[in-house]
Amino acid sequence: MIISRSVKYSRIIKSGAADKILPRRPLIKYKILLAGGSDFNHMSNLLFEEFRLKTGTSPASKRSSFMRGFYGSGGRKAYFEGWYIKQQANDETIAFIPSFHVDEKGRCFAHLQAITSSGSAGMEYPIGEFSANQGNLDVTLGKNRFTEKGIEVSFSAEGMNIEGFLDFGEWHRPDTDIMGPFRFVPFMQCRHGVFSLFHDVRGVLEVNGKQIAFENGHGYIEADRGTSFPNSYIWTQCGWRDGGDPRCVMLSIAEIPFLAGRFTGCIGSVYCEGREYRLATYRRVKIERAGALGCEVRQGELRLTIDVLNKRPHELLAPNSGKMSRTIHESVSCRVRYRFRIGEVEKFDFISDCASFEHVEGIGV
Repeated sequence: MIISRSVKYSRIIKSGAADKILPRRPLIKYKILLAGGSDFNHMSNLLFEEFRLKTGTSPASKRSSFMRGFYGSGGRKAYFEGWYIKQQANDETIAFIPSFHVDEKGRCFAHLQAITSSGSAGMEYPIGEFSANQGNLDVTLGKNRFTEKGIEVSFSAEGMNIEGFLDFGEWHRPDTDIMGPFRFVPFMQCRHGVFSLFHDVRGVLEVNGKQIAFENGHGYIEADRGTSFPNSYIWTQCGWRDGGDPRCVMLSIAEIPFLAGRFTGCIGSVYCEGREYRLATYRRVKIERAGALGCEVRQGELRLTIDVLNKRPHELLAPNSGKMSRTIHESVSCRVRYRFRIGEVEKFDFISDCASFEHVEGIGV
């Protein structure tokens, strides 16, 4: 396994790596972004042009410009930054969630959770055992390391013991930042990012004495950062192969605090036949149904229908004002049906027993 050298967090704190690419703007600009309508595309273009003038590049032309390995708090309190690294092989699914935190009092610490189809576990790490790379994904917590080339795991907590190495193949990345123009808004409660929609996974993990081989496995990697997770949301992800063709679905629908109010936002990606199809609020997606049993969204001729057939939830901790003080439930490996159509053409109708799904009460359309 080839793993690049990581950077100690103490160096990152001194660099002040805050998420402040652009200066603050009048609130009217953000109201236009939210409202959509005839000014929406114009406002998006203004934001992208402002980015180009500021950095000398466009978000789409340089991948590192829209996804860093680590941003850091920039001296802020009540901040978190976490990565979701999921592996699937046959009927086995396991995800690791390393994270960095600053609570409301300014205390820094790190955390690592693991979730499988049979359970979940987590533990806190002192900040001295955490390091991260601001460029490529490269995060270390104690004896555990997570990079774009692979992972090395030596984890023991709450009755769960995991040891092993996994190598990752080339990432199938999203075309642009999943947040779209909302990535430029400085006061978002939570920013989502996707590193890899699909990649090959090879290696062996030993989970509580049982060896899991990932000879024909595949994976998915995403990240979140901000102050807290949304109060209510739906999230699902699944990857599979149709013959040799990689497929991936990721969709999130959440209640988003914005200015003095709230709105229900959607971001999603379907990877199919070598192409990404983006479904998002900033592309005028319409949420036709959303709840504990699935959801359905439509955007022009694109229609994605998701039906949860069987859940197997386990507890996970989630960030609230930087701290890991909130309990949610995720089914990292459950039975879900995914259907995707473009006009009258059905691209796929697939049922997976290794789909991941979360529903936090409050979202319902």
